[in-house]
Amino acid sequence: MSKVNIQFTLFSAFYSPLILSMAGGFLKQEGLEFEWSVAPPGTPATDAIGDGSADLVQSAPSQAFNAIARGETDYPRHFAQINEMDGFFITGRTPDQDFSWQQLEGSEVVMFGGGQPNAMFRYACHRAGVDYDRIVAITPGGADDIDQVFRAGQGRYVQQQGPYPQQLEQDGLGSIVAQVGPQIGPCAFSSLAASNEWLDTDTAQAFTRGYAAARRFLHQAPAAEIAALQQSWFPGVGAAALENCMASYQDLGCWTPHVEITPAAYEVILDIFEFTGDITRRHPYEMVCRPPPVSNPG
Repeated sequence: MSKVNIQFTLFSAFYSPLILSMAGGFLKQEGLEFEWSVAPPGTPATDAIGDGSADLVQSAPSQAFNAIARGETDYPRHFAQINEMDGFFITGRTPDQDFSWQQLEGSEVVMFGGGQPNAMFRYACHRAGVDYDRIVAITPGGADDIDQVFRAGQGRYVQQQGPYPQQLEQDGLGSIVAQVGPQIGPCAFSSLAASNEWLDTDTAQAFTRGYAAARRFLHQAPAAEIAALQQSWFPGVGAAALENCMASYQDLGCWTPHVEITPAAYEVILDIFEFTGDITRRHPYEMVCRPPPVSNPG
């Protein structure tokens, strides 16, 4: 069997297309063994491609903007989408069916302090007519830090990916009041990236076929079945919370069945990072993305 080494930037149920390709046996069906890891906090997963410890990584097309700004040319290319929508939830202390984004102004919000999660949140606030500078931001660090701080009593609201918000609800510590994705719409949010050299291999083609099969399954299978296949990958997360998370992401429409990153979705990311000032010019699609190793896999 050939082997593929995979690294996550952030491990969450939002990245179920990649997780399920392993947990659901889709890579094994293509004759692939796998190992996976999570990048150390503050270290881009794309570094693992450069040092040879990973063949492909869970990343985002916007990650390439930093490499381009440094004048690099031999950086990983983004060849497949994972999610076409922002997958963060806004959770409050109590249920609020009449929640308005304007309620964030003047409120303490536990959130990510930088990177794409923060850029997307700022853009969503802009689209919702919210003055981001009037939000009292609490930025303790990574996903686990954010969860622990909110559970300890800080903040009126918290920005998290699933299944953290669903687990907060199950534990009676919060209630989801909004999702960030609908404020922005479809975009090239998260992706798979690899070196051009690896993408030209037979292993890359086999991976893409297995990954495409996992995407099709996610698009059609009941949330309970998807959650059951991944339950052991999320120790400490309740079965009901994980199932609710799967259902929420299916309803959001972030797991579209196609594999390729579309130019239209990429253009939205450029809009967002222009708005936040993180880029000063619109990098061509071909500088960041390339087609999947297999055309119309499956």
